[in-house]
Amino acid sequence: MASELEPEVQAIDRSLLECSAEETAGKWLQATDLTREVYQHLAHYVPKIYCRGPNPFPQKEDMLAQHVLLGPMEWYLCGEDPAFGFPKLEQANKPSHLCGRVFKVGEPTYSCRDCAVDPTCVLCMECFLGSIHRDHRYRMTTSGGGGFCDCGDTEAWKEGPYCQKHELNTSEIEEEEDPLVHLSEDVIARTYNIFAIMFRYAVEILTWEKESELPADLEIVEKSDTYYCMLFNDEVHTYEQVIYTLQKAVNCTQKEAIGFATTVDRDGRRSVRYGDFQYCEQAKSVIVRNTSRQTKPLKVQVMHSSIVAHQNFGLKLLSWLGNVIGYSDGLRRILCQVGLQEGPDGENSSLVDRLMLNDSKLWKGARSVYHQLFMSSLLMDLKYKKLFAIRFAKNYERLQSDYVTDDHDREFSIADLSVQIFTVPSLARMLITEENLMTIIIKTFMDHLRHRDAQGRFQFERYTALQAFKFRRVQSLIFDLKYVLISKPTEWSDDLRQKFLEGFDAFLELLKCMQGMDPITRQVGQHIEMEPEWEAAFTLQMKLTHVISMMQDWCALDEKVLIEAYKKCLAVLMQCHGGFTDGEQPITLSICGHSVETIRYCVSQEKVSIHLPVSRLLAGLHVLLSKSEVAYKFPELLPLSELSPPMLIEHPLRCLVLCAQVHAGMWRRNGFSLVNQTGVSMMDPNHFLMIMLSRFELYQIFSTPDYGKRFSSEITHKDVVQQNNTLIEEMLYLIIMIVGERFSPGVGQVNATDEIKREIIHQLSIKPMAHSELVKSLPEDENKETGMESVIEAVAHFKKPGLTGRGMYELKPECAKEFNLYFYHFSRAEQSKAEEAQRKLKRQNREDTALPPPVLPPFCPLFASLVNILQSDVMLCIMRTVLQWAVEHNGYAWSESMLQRVLHLIGMALQEEKQHLDNVTEEHVVTFTFTQKISKPGEAPNNSPSILAMLETLQNAPYLDVHKDMIRWILKTFNAIKKIRESSSTSPVAETEGTIMEESSRDKDKAERKRKAEIARLRREKIMAQMSEMQRHFIDENKELFQQTLELDASTSAVLDNSPMVSNMALTALGPAQTQVPEQRQFVTCILCQEEQEVKVESKAMVLAAFVQRSTVLSKNRSKFIQDPEKYDPLFMHPDLSCGTHTGSCGHIMHAHCWQRYFDSVQAKEQRRQQRLRLHTSYDVENGEFLCPLCECLSNTVIPLLLPPRNIFNSRLNISDQPKLTQWIRTISQQIKALQVLRKEESTPNTASSKNLENMDELQFPEGFRPDFHPKNPYSESIKEMLTTFGTATYKVGLKVHPNEEDPRVPIMCWGSCAYTIQSIERILSDEDKPLFGPLPCRLDDCLRSLTRFAAAHWTVASLSVVQGHFCKLFASLVPDDNHGDLPCILDIDMFHLLVGLVLAFPALQCQDFSGISLGTGDLHIFHLVTMAHIVQILLTSCTEENGMDQENPAGEEELAVLALYKTLHQCTGSALKEIPSGWHLWRNVRNGIMPFLKCCALFFHYLNGVPSPPELQVSGTSHFEHLCNYLSLPNNLICLFQENNEITKLLIESWCHNIEVKRYLEGERDAISYPRESNKLIDLPEDYSSLINQASNFSCPKSGGDKSRAPTLCLVCGTLLCSQSYCCQTELEGEDVGACTAHTYSCGSGVGIFLRVRECQVLFLAGKTKGCFYSPPYLDDYGETDQGLRRGNPLHLCKERFKKIQKLWHQHSITEEIGHAQEANQTLVGIDWQHL
Repeated sequence: MASELEPEVQAIDRSLLECSAEETAGKWLQATDLTREVYQHLAHYVPKIYCRGPNPFPQKEDMLAQHVLLGPMEWYLCGEDPAFGFPKLEQANKPSHLCGRVFKVGEPTYSCRDCAVDPTCVLCMECFLGSIHRDHRYRMTTSGGGGFCDCGDTEAWKEGPYCQKHELNTSEIEEEEDPLVHLSEDVIARTYNIFAIMFRYAVEILTWEKESELPADLEIVEKSDTYYCMLFNDEVHTYEQVIYTLQKAVNCTQKEAIGFATTVDRDGRRSVRYGDFQYCEQAKSVIVRNTSRQTKPLKVQVMHSSIVAHQNFGLKLLSWLGNVIGYSDGLRRILCQVGLQEGPDGENSSLVDRLMLNDSKLWKGARSVYHQLFMSSLLMDLKYKKLFAIRFAKNYERLQSDYVTDDHDREFSIADLSVQIFTVPSLARMLITEENLMTIIIKTFMDHLRHRDAQGRFQFERYTALQAFKFRRVQSLIFDLKYVLISKPTEWSDDLRQKFLEGFDAFLELLKCMQGMDPITRQVGQHIEMEPEWEAAFTLQMKLTHVISMMQDWCALDEKVLIEAYKKCLAVLMQCHGGFTDGEQPITLSICGHSVETIRYCVSQEKVSIHLPVSRLLAGLHVLLSKSEVAYKFPELLPLSELSPPMLIEHPLRCLVLCAQVHAGMWRRNGFSLVNQTGVSMMDPNHFLMIMLSRFELYQIFSTPDYGKRFSSEITHKDVVQQNNTLIEEMLYLIIMIVGERFSPGVGQVNATDEIKREIIHQLSIKPMAHSELVKSLPEDENKETGMESVIEAVAHFKKPGLTGRGMYELKPECAKEFNLYFYHFSRAEQSKAEEAQRKLKRQNREDTALPPPVLPPFCPLFASLVNILQSDVMLCIMRTVLQWAVEHNGYAWSESMLQRVLHLIGMALQEEKQHLDNVTEEHVVTFTFTQKISKPGEAPNNSPSILAMLETLQNAPYLDVHKDMIRWILKTFNAIKKIRESSSTSPVAETEGTIMEESSRDKDKAERKRKAEIARLRREKIMAQMSEMQRHFIDENKELFQQTLELDASTSAVLDNSPMVSNMALTALGPAQTQVPEQRQFVTCILCQEEQEVKVESKAMVLAAFVQRSTVLSKNRSKFIQDPEKYDPLFMHPDLSCGTHTGSCGHIMHAHCWQRYFDSVQAKEQRRQQRLRLHTSYDVENGEFLCPLCECLSNTVIPLLLPPRNIFNSRLNISDQPKLTQWIRTISQQIKALQVLRKEESTPNTASSKNLENMDELQFPEGFRPDFHPKNPYSESIKEMLTTFGTATYKVGLKVHPNEEDPRVPIMCWGSCAYTIQSIERILSDEDKPLFGPLPCRLDDCLRSLTRFAAAHWTVASLSVVQGHFCKLFASLVPDDNHGDLPCILDIDMFHLLVGLVLAFPALQCQDFSGISLGTGDLHIFHLVTMAHIVQILLTSCTEENGMDQENPAGEEELAVLALYKTLHQCTGSALKEIPSGWHLWRNVRNGIMPFLKCCALFFHYLNGVPSPPELQVSGTSHFEHLCNYLSLPNNLICLFQENNEITKLLIESWCHNIEVKRYLEGERDAISYPRESNKLIDLPEDYSSLINQASNFSCPKSGGDKSRAPTLCLVCGTLLCSQSYCCQTELEGEDVGACTAHTYSCGSGVGIFLRVRECQVLFLAGKTKGCFYSPPYLDDYGETDQGLRRGNPLHLCKERFKKIQKLWHQHSITEEIGHAQEANQTLVGIDWQHL
């Protein structure tokens, strides 16, 4: 089929390419009916270009469309070649001063918290960096896509509206000039024609709804039967559902289905099948059938291919229009005219209206294309922005209704443009006055909430998912209302007043429907079955809080508006209450001779509602009256007389009582105290208190004397007592609030900053807080600002964070006196925490622990009468009653917190009186006489003592110890006030006895305290003495224990300290002259069975938990990949260390058999768990992983503990004269030859001819060499088993193969792991400038010792001939022989790995040699040989930059020697080596290059032979070169090695240099590693996080053609950006689908990865497929906090220390361990599918 199509397609393509744009345009210029001509052209060509087959070819389609369709239009528009025409237009155009860049998804946007008019004003990165705001407090977010940059918009910024780039364009802006003046008449006419036709065509075809026929003027005669089955996006079905359905419907592979689903999600639609009608219809029916079970089915249409073609071209056209108008403002103006021109059908017929009203019918891709066009045209042209705003407002209701029923997210709806329009202050005001926008929005909102109850209040029925969905959508209207109100008018016109008040009426209507909604009745008896639907009402109330406060702000700006609004609000409240009174009978209450009329109403039995927005609004307006002093200027205009205060307070009071009864701390947050203050300030305080007692249902208790007695005598319900106590407490609390909360401007004489200061002081009194916690706990305004930064410095200190944790604010000590225990935003828990914290502080400062009420600011006149509550008779009666209960504390049911509140109230009254006295002027009389009232005893019938007397009694009551200080404070203050009063009245009276009494009691008290403190001190000292005594005993008794821990801790063995004989001589780590150290006996304890055991050769094995992992931390080449691990030979490690095997250990020791038992139980448990639930654990038992039983550190094998193995093998010591290097090499070569002949013999069959035998005889074994001898294995069975276990584990992990203990590569992997681990530790020590043998952490020291000894002993459990074979091959790479051809060149061998292999394999050869050459001699010669090879390696690869420093350095012997050696190399390489630099330079290169190698060797031989390290190497100093050489028995002048063994070195150097690879390297055909190797670091991160976000926002997913990646993730090891967590970039790895990050860890970090998720600002650690965790990122804001998820958006900067910490984890190979700990600590991490990231 395809083959038939192709030539035909090519023919069409050819004919299309022959079509000339210029000619077509020419034809059009002559045409009489242009529209018809253009339409015919489109009808003919569009179907030939687009939609030619099942799969789109966007590149080809775009190319042809440009050539055949858009080209002619551009020619027509310009009248010449567009390549010249457009640049001309661009030159004539003035550059815009608006930026208007439309944001892509995930692009960083910046808002300035100081200058932005509201939070929606944002800048793009480029404008931001060039603006003044980068030094302000900015906020950084990532865009959801869709908005645009507001740079250049003067209405969006209070200052700095232009960045440097756009500032240049502002110079010429005079008055608004018409942009069309820059265009010639005919260009205008032609543009108008073509724009009108094309825009109309695009709108028509995009809103076309028939599926198989085109508009008449686009139909063609011969129509093919080709259809598409088109699948559309919805927000209901998940990815998985769609993929599954597609696989069934159009039987495609999963990969294809994922592709389809991704495109549908991105573009909103995708054809999933192409063919004739029947074929497509069948797919459609399957999809519909499969997805309609639970929800509405996926939307699928079968569309004729020509329709799809035209629609695709329509989209192309819209983007083309967007590009073209970019050339000139004139063109933009024309397009706007075309778009907004009324069509023939009158209202709503302009093209723009048609698109907007069809918005919800279009698919996602089409929507975003035309929204972009609107933004770049209508919103960028200031004149048309207004006209468009008017169209938008006129259609507002329809657009919102469409949006509510549409299933796409807000960002894809045209309704989302409201944020672009309503937030522009001038537009918003114009729309309010001309289009009555406020009323429209509120009416639309009311229309969507249709359910009302009998009283006309909102009613929310059962809340289905669909309703919830709609309700969420409806809430977006509240946002629009906020946008309109956000910027407040500076001057009011009469129009604006009138329209605002109309809007205010509508708003009151809305609130009226909410006042009292959802009333609730207390359930008595049975428990409530179903929670009523409260959520919706509550959400509504919360959402409207800001709007209410914004409305109040508007009202505050104009006195007329304020007065009108106040009247309206009052009227509405009266209406609301009108219907309430019936059925509630009036009653009269009296206490203390006052009586008041009220209604009988019992909260706990009747209905009560918590939704009282009208009351709130009125209270707010009342406060504004006071604040703006309108109340005093125009009292005659205000209906204050109509106010019935009891009515005002009725509902809020009921609500608070409800809260008291529920005890709901959370509802106090928006404190109703304000509402009550408003009412109470206009009543007689006694009346108010009586109504309050009645509402709290406490009237009985306080009005009848002895009520309490009666109460406790009938032993009533504990419950009832408890309830009454709580209610009394809550009521007292309410009084404290009403009198004490004066920090709202207008209630008290304060300003807004005082209010915030007070909030902060009280939050920080609970505990020091981080910046983000503090911001969360403070109330936000509509701009999401708390105003905290301006005042925080005054009240708090900032403490910087360390490596973990975050910066904290601590309260300044001088602010503590402003602490109010009954602060109205405290919840119960916060209150008790704060009380505890403040008392603790006072105790630390040696002050008494009273927490007296703070001094309060005075009330504003309108509220001044509130203080009289404190001295009203009813209040005094309440106080007296409670105190009396406390005095006779056994007879009554009372609580301490009740007393505490009464004391607080008394304190408040005293503070108040003191302030009145302090501020009093001559002629005023202070009417506040609380002190006199509390000194008077009670009334006649029961003659109770005065309040003062009772307080004096209570001060010494033992059961009130906590409150003692407070009572004392009250008495002191009372006396102080009395003094002031007396001094102000004429005759000074002698001091009252009260004061004297108090003084004496205070002295007594002081003495008492002092005595107690002394006793306590003596007791403490005695205890300390006892403890130190016990400690000493313990140490004496357990001497050996302490000795032993010292041995384990100090990395140098304990020998140094005991034996002076060692410490004075030079220490040598290897060779015949090796320092002999007496054997230390080592005792260890098993962590599982706690038994102690000595480590011996023949005893049971002891093991260390260990973790082996592949590693690329030292790698210089991450792209290497082992093709087939089964065939790979790891014998030689390449110097690029592309992948090594690292072994780490936590250092905890177990018996081998205990460990075996433990591991078996872990396995059994795992099998049981797998049957139960399918979760991963943090360790993978199938791979042999387990957690260390003691520290839960991830491990996957165990290392046996051994004694130094060399001492065991080296029993035959014959210190006769040992051979020199040359002689030794000869001997070894002979032995190797003999072995090879023997191997050959064994491999040939037995029918050996006599010739062979003759050969046998000829072959003289070197003297004393007995190849038939097999040494006995000295180790016990259990140790042998453990040697095999660990060896096999290393082999399995290191090569990623199945375990096989017989494999000849096992010993190689063991040696390799030993070498690699030592190299990585040497690297860490060098990077941190630590000494080589400084105090290593215990676990590292144990691990290295065990690992080295294990590697040295492993040959005893391997096959002897295999190890000998390895030795021969390794040796041959340095000393060539005839049998081994294909060995790597000297440049491609890592010398340290080679050394470790040779030294550890050597005993396998040496054990058969009885000629008296000791093992040590062999070690030394091998070491010298490898060192020489390494020096040659360094010289060959050293870079020769000339340095001007060689003159000052006279050539010493080293320099001369190295020059000579270099000359030799020069000859051997056939002069290919570069010219000879100075000797000094060469010697410096050699010394620097060989240092890491020498350090690694020192560590290796130290752990192998157990020789303690010389003290010089235990401290960090300058170069340790000489000390290292001495310790390793090398000459200080390394080149002596060559000179001493001259005859053989010449041969060796020649053989090394003649290798073909060396030649290629020197001729520049290949690379080689140079020394010293650079340390690998994580990539450099930018200082400012925003540049990282920017980089990531430009990153598009590599697979799905230019689509922006949703979760761009940066690999911190190599700097690659990946598209994580998405279907598009999944790859297959070992048979599983994994995400991009997991796949990358395998190629870059051999399974371990460190990533930064850029959008979330989170560090991600991955290890393998099932392990991962999030780690705190190295970016902090100025408050020392990380911002994971970028929720707060503060500017973030790189914290170098934290980044170093991550790097250190990586260098130490601790990433996997870190993940293990994180997953153990937090079980939710285990459930995440890490492999999909």
